[in-house]
Amino acid sequence: MNDITRVAIDEMPTKSKNAIYHFPGGGGLLWCVATSEDLSLDLPQQAENALGVIDRYLKSYGLDRTRIVRAEVIVTDHGRKPEFDAVWAKWMPEGKGPVRSFVQSVMPDGDQVEIIMTVALPADFKG
Repeated sequence: MNDITRVAIDEMPTKSKNAIYHFPGGGGLLWCVATSEDLSLDLPQQAENALGVIDRYLKSYGLDRTRIVRAEVIVTDHGRKPEFDAVWAKWMPEGKGPVRSFVQSVMPDGDQVEIIMTVALPADFKG
């Protein structure tokens, strides 16, 4: 029995993706992953760019940053966390930050950051 409905997304950028799941009775989750669209940028700029991709996903579904419930940040150099944190602090509304993890991993050439978000959908969400 499958009572969770996955909504197919037809148009997605090459590396950044999203998926929506509706729950029975209303609401659901939006999962999205984003990398920078410009790999020539340094880590803070790639982070800003990837967060801009997240913003576009949110806007396309009529959502905002306050609905983010979880963020996973993957970087190629954990020692640069303070640089990412400075970008994050400017982007995330004060007092609205989700649970967040921050890990280091090997990534494709040029990628310095990947951000995965889980976003709560309102009960009346129709997207």
